[in-house]
Amino acid sequence: MVALSYPLGKYIAKVYKGKKVWSDFMKPVENLIFRLSGINPEEEMNWKQFLRALLVVNAFWFVWGIILLVVQGYLPLNPDGNIGQTAHQAFNTCISFMVNCNEQHYSGETNLTYFTQLFVIMLFQFIIAATGMAAMAGIMKALGEKTTQTIGNFWKYLVLSCTRILLPLSLVVGFILITQGIPMGFDGKMEITTLEGNSQTISQGPAAAVVPIKQLGTNGGGYYGVNSSHPLENPTYLSNMTECCSILIIPMAMVFAFGFYVERKKLGYSIYGVMLVAFLIGVCINVSQEMGGNPRIDAMGIAQDGGAMEGKEIRLGAGATGLWSVVTTVTSNAL
Repeated sequence: MVALSYPLGKYIAKVYKGKKVWSDFMKPVENLIFRLSGINPEEEMNWKQFLRALLVVNAFWFVWGIILLVVQGYLPLNPDGNIGQTAHQAFNTCISFMVNCNEQHYSGETNLTYFTQLFVIMLFQFIIAATGMAAMAGIMKALGEKTTQTIGNFWKYLVLSCTRILLPLSLVVGFILITQGIPMGFDGKMEITTLEGNSQTISQGPAAAVVPIKQLGTNGGGYYGVNSSHPLENPTYLSNMTECCSILIIPMAMVFAFGFYVERKKLGYSIYGVMLVAFLIGVCINVSQEMGGNPRIDAMGIAQDGGAMEGKEIRLGAGATGLWSVVTTVTSNAL
């Protein structure tokens, strides 16, 4: 992760400073967004203007989300005929995603349509991650230039966070997940026959589009109701490790970006080191305990060669599950 987060952090610092980077080909797209929105990206903001812009954009998408969730039964991309959420459930869903809590009082397979998965849940996961990154960019600018008068332009940082950082990384992660068998399409539920000969309905949809930003933005709230314990959201060891790395990569890179931006690399290294040591301690304790099994079950004469497998996914095992729990906890992903 150090080998990945260090160059990414350096790249992020260059993006926010406006230096030349490989993703400059996105400038025409960004300029179009600014022009259509009536935004001057070079206009400096003080902290009050910055905060006002942050609150306004989140309030707008909050209302957007509630409306779409309530009327989703009448919208396109709904091959399974899912009905709209109640007003209070839509309110809870939007609030939880707006504050990056991502508390799911619904199961994605039955309570959301493909349209709202993409244009509410996935959209929120981009916006909220980019909002946090934009706020951090404003802090870095203030500290780097040793001023409290202006802290950059929130709208510029928000757009750059999406177009230059979150979107490219999401495409890479999404491609990997598709190769591992995560669904990416708009077909309805699929009827299959199980090994026992029973009929079972399997939900499909654009899962591979939603999962990458869910992980990269340290969002909870997966495509399926049981999130990444679902075999179609996290089918293999490679997908599991990809999703684990995706949760960690941007938070770790932002620490390096801070050091590069304010030109105090040793400070960035120090913060990174403290975080890394705390993370590794958690991993060592949790994984070793999970792999050691439950002594009470041992006393019953039940073999625990695979570790404490109660509540675990057999395809991943106790060790990988223990690692996942630490990764999601240290990033406040809580997934």
